[in-house]
Amino acid sequence: MAVALKTSGTFCNTLQQWLHPTRDPFLYGYSHSNTKECKSKNTKRPVPLRVKATSMKAELDFSDPSWKQKFQKDWDERFNLPHINDIYDLKPRTTTFSLNKKRTPTHDESSTPMDMWNGYVNNDDRALMKVINYSSPTSAGAECIDPDCSWVEQWVHRAGPRKDIYYEPVEVKAAIVTCGGLCPGLNDVIRQVVFTLETYGVKNIVGIPFGYRGFFEKGLKEMPLSRRIVENINLAGGSFLGVSRGGAKTSEIVDSIQARRIDMLFVLGGNGTHAGANAIHDECRKRKLKVSVVAVPKTIDNDIPLMDKTFGFDTAVEEAQRAVNSAYIEARSAYHGIGLVKLMGRSSGFIAMHASLSSGQVDVCLIPEVPFTLDGEYGVLQHLEHLLKTKGFCVVCVAEAAGQELLQNSGATDASGNLILSDIGVHMQQKIKMHFKGIGVHADVKYIDPTYMVRACRANASDAILCTVLGQNAVHAAFAGFSGITSCICNNHYVYLPITEVITAPKRVNPNSRMLHRCLTSTGQPDFH
Repeated sequence: MAVALKTSGTFCNTLQQWLHPTRDPFLYGYSHSNTKECKSKNTKRPVPLRVKATSMKAELDFSDPSWKQKFQKDWDERFNLPHINDIYDLKPRTTTFSLNKKRTPTHDESSTPMDMWNGYVNNDDRALMKVINYSSPTSAGAECIDPDCSWVEQWVHRAGPRKDIYYEPVEVKAAIVTCGGLCPGLNDVIRQVVFTLETYGVKNIVGIPFGYRGFFEKGLKEMPLSRRIVENINLAGGSFLGVSRGGAKTSEIVDSIQARRIDMLFVLGGNGTHAGANAIHDECRKRKLKVSVVAVPKTIDNDIPLMDKTFGFDTAVEEAQRAVNSAYIEARSAYHGIGLVKLMGRSSGFIAMHASLSSGQVDVCLIPEVPFTLDGEYGVLQHLEHLLKTKGFCVVCVAEAAGQELLQNSGATDASGNLILSDIGVHMQQKIKMHFKGIGVHADVKYIDPTYMVRACRANASDAILCTVLGQNAVHAAFAGFSGITSCICNNHYVYLPITEVITAPKRVNPNSRMLHRCLTSTGQPDFH
C-alpha cells in the first residue's frame, strides 16, 4: 500500500515520528518525500492532518468513516486466491486424501466410503496476518495503516487439505523444479511433495533438472520421482534436482509444460523464482490451460514479504554461528584480535542480525537497513579502537549488502538479474588493517567468509518440520484448484498467499523493530552515523 500525505505546520514533527525515515516503504506504507517537505517549512500553527492511502485497487480517505470497510474489501480482493475455476467451470470431486485407511466396510463392497476423518480445512477458514493492536505509531515496531494506528483485520487463506478436489489423481502429471541458489531444506520439500502426491494417488511425478533451464536446455531430461527414489534425499544438503539461475522466455517454458502435459507445477525458490512462477501462471491462464502453479518460498535471506520466515533461514543462522564462534575464538586468542565475519544477505540483514543475537559473541553487527560510516569520530573504526583498549579483542559481523554506498559498484547483474554486490568484507578487512597500522596500534584481523557453507548443509530440525508442512500444503493447494499462490507461514499459521502480493519488494529488517533493538542491546554498539 502506497501512502500519499499532505501536511503543513508544526504537526510535521508528529508526522515524522509516524513516518520513520528508515522504514521500508513497501512494508510500512509511506513515502519519504513528505518528510523532506516538512523540514523546509516553518509554520508555527498546527493544521488538521489530511491523509490518503492508495492501495493497489482502492483509494482510501481516512476522513471517511467507512475507510476501514473499504480497506478490508480491497484487502480481500487482493488476497483472494486465483483458482482454475476462474477460467473453467469445473465440478469438484470428493478428495482422495485421507489418513483413515479403512474407508469402506468389508462386509459391503458396494457401500459408499465412510470417511469421518476430521482433518480437512474449510474453504472459508482464514488466519489473521497481524495480531498486535498497536496503540501508537511511535510504539516499537508499529506497522500502522493510518496515523491513529487503528486496528484493521487482515485475513488470509488458511492452508491445508480440502474435502473437494479439482483433479483426478490417476490422470495427473506433476512436476517439481528448484531454482536459484542452494538452500537447506530443498530435498525435504521435494520429498514431502512426492509423498503427498502419492497419498492422493498420483503415479506420474517428475523432477525438472537444474531449475527453469530444465524446461528448454537440450540434453536435460525430466527425472521420474517416487517415494522409493526420494525417501532418503533429506539426509543430504543441496538439491536432488539441481539448481540454476535465469531461464528461457516464459512462453518457451509454458510451451514445454504443454508439450509434457504437466497438470501441476511445484516451484521452489526465492523472490525471482516466485516472479517467474507468477509469469508462468499468467501465461497458462492466457492459454486457458488447466495447470496449477504453486510455489514454496525458499531463501536463507528470509527476505520474502508477509511471511514469518522462509525455509532454510533457521539452518543458515545456526550454521553462521559456527563462523561467528570461530571468529570469536581466533580474536580472543590473539593479541588485539579482531574477528570479522561476512554473512549472506543480498537485500536484508536477517541472517547477520539473528546470528549476532543468538551467538552472544558479536560486538558490532552491520546490516544494509541501518547506514553506518567507517571513518570519523562516530565511525566503526573508532569504536573498534575503543573495544581493543577496553576489552582487548572484538568480533564484527557484517551482512554482504551492508555499506554498499561506501564501495564502487560495477552495476553488473547475475543470471537472475540480481545486482552483483561489491565485497564489503574484504573492504572492511583492508580498512581495519590500514587504520590500525596508520595509528601505530597492533591489530590481528581474522577474516571469515562462510558464504556458501551456510547454504549447502542439511536442514536442521526446525527447518525440516517447516519444509515438511510447506511441501504438503503446496500439494493440497494444487488439488484444491489454486494456482499462482505460495505456501507459507504467517503469524505462526500455515496459509496461502497470492504470489503477486509477495514479489513487489524484498522484506527488510525494520530498524524500529524489537528484534533489532534486542540485537543492539546484546552487542552494545553505538550509532555509527
